[in-house]
Amino acid sequence: MPDAVGLELIAGELRAEFGDDAVVGTSYHREQACVQVDPSKVIRVLGHLRARAEHPYPFLASLHGCDYLPEAPRLGIHYELLNMRTVDRLRVKVRLDVDYPQIESCVELFPSAEFQEREVFDMFGVVFTGHPDLRRILMPEDYEGYPQRRDFPLGGELVIFTHNEPASPGWYR
Repeated sequence: MPDAVGLELIAGELRAEFGDDAVVGTSYHREQACVQVDPSKVIRVLGHLRARAEHPYPFLASLHGCDYLPEAPRLGIHYELLNMRTVDRLRVKVRLDVDYPQIESCVELFPSAEFQEREVFDMFGVVFTGHPDLRRILMPEDYEGYPQRRDFPLGGELVIFTHNEPASPGWYR
């Protein structure tokens, strides 16, 4: 992992390459480096990190979603990149508004992202534009809602246990 100084050097490199607004912020917590970028520039940032001459991150180890309710913007997409030569990891984080969660697909850069983006779409409702086959992967096609969002209703079908029906008839009404 890049240390805190290395993370700031990477963030400075990204700001110089894509403008000051490309990097929203950085965090270094528990030896995990994370750079938060603007959603409109994430594909170019990922492509740059993948093709860096000095210390590239050519492997997408993980792509996953997160719901930061009650914060805004609420939804987060995390890309965990890996430099396999030095075994360094770098997280790239993007935050999206829940009203219109849409971001470019990175399948062209990282083919392994195909099913991971489908899972984020299925569980959080984030639309990845340019994805070759964006459809539900875990839930049925006719399922309504996104189960990993924090405002998704918990519970399910009411289960009525009738072992005590004679003692208190109609207790479930």
